[in-house]
Amino acid sequence: MAYEEISSRNTGQNILEIVRQALPGLRKSERKVADRVLEDPNRILNAALAEAAALSDVSEPTVIRFCVAIGCSGYQEFKLRLAHSLALGTTATHSVLSKNDSTAELVEKIFGYTMTSLDWARSHLDTQALGEAIALLSRARSIEFFGLGASGIVALDAQQKFPLFGVPCGAQADTHQQLMTASMMQAGDVAVIFSNTGHTIAMIEVAKVAKDGGAKVIAVSGSRSPLLDHCDVAILVETLDNTDIYTPTISRIAALVVVDILCSAVGLRRDAEHGKRFENMKQLLRNQRVNGPLKTSSLGVKNDGS
Repeated sequence: MAYEEISSRNTGQNILEIVRQALPGLRKSERKVADRVLEDPNRILNAALAEAAALSDVSEPTVIRFCVAIGCSGYQEFKLRLAHSLALGTTATHSVLSKNDSTAELVEKIFGYTMTSLDWARSHLDTQALGEAIALLSRARSIEFFGLGASGIVALDAQQKFPLFGVPCGAQADTHQQLMTASMMQAGDVAVIFSNTGHTIAMIEVAKVAKDGGAKVIAVSGSRSPLLDHCDVAILVETLDNTDIYTPTISRIAALVVVDILCSAVGLRRDAEHGKRFENMKQLLRNQRVNGPLKTSSLGVKNDGS
């Protein structure tokens, strides 16, 4: 990765994630500093320049060059940004996962990394954009959710929560069906498009087509991207996923949380009659569950009510 690209990054981004992403493009001596930072960030945070150099087995100028390479003006700015990142929670970057890790260590690292990333997403979420999206969804005549891959799973989850939205909702998985559905949308309809990268051509095309037909378009994306140019409201859900190697589980969890926020907020804004119908629906579901001991059918199979 080019140093210029690293240096141009948003200074609000988690510095530990920047270090992890920068590793392939660093000089061998600078990688020693990066590895030490990722291995024990708290130790580096409390270390003076000379100590950080000694811990990394490099010279002090090398530590400074490392800081500049990842977009910091020097060691002090790096430590300030490191302190901010650590304040989000216990970090556990995927880059330090090891084949020798025990099950307990893997649990600690992955849970820690997930919680840190979700905290990061929460602290950077634009509540004004959320409010605008909630207003559009509250007035919608119908809602269509779009996404592919992991984002498609989020779209299906949103559609499954349609009783809270209170209007007809759909979520097509096939790209042809998505385009057909988008082409039929018009004023009064709302399209919600999930794309963590925001660069998926099919989703950009869906946004264009739906918007051209008069529908309002909401994007839920992990970064500022071409998709946002074709949307009325952009909800940025920035996480620390490494999607080049790992499946984007954390970004999916964060997007699912945003879905819960949207559907809960819209549901709370519906009138009392909608609330009554929703409660009746929930009661019908509760009636489908077993109360008390499991019963055995005439075939001798236990019915657990699932």
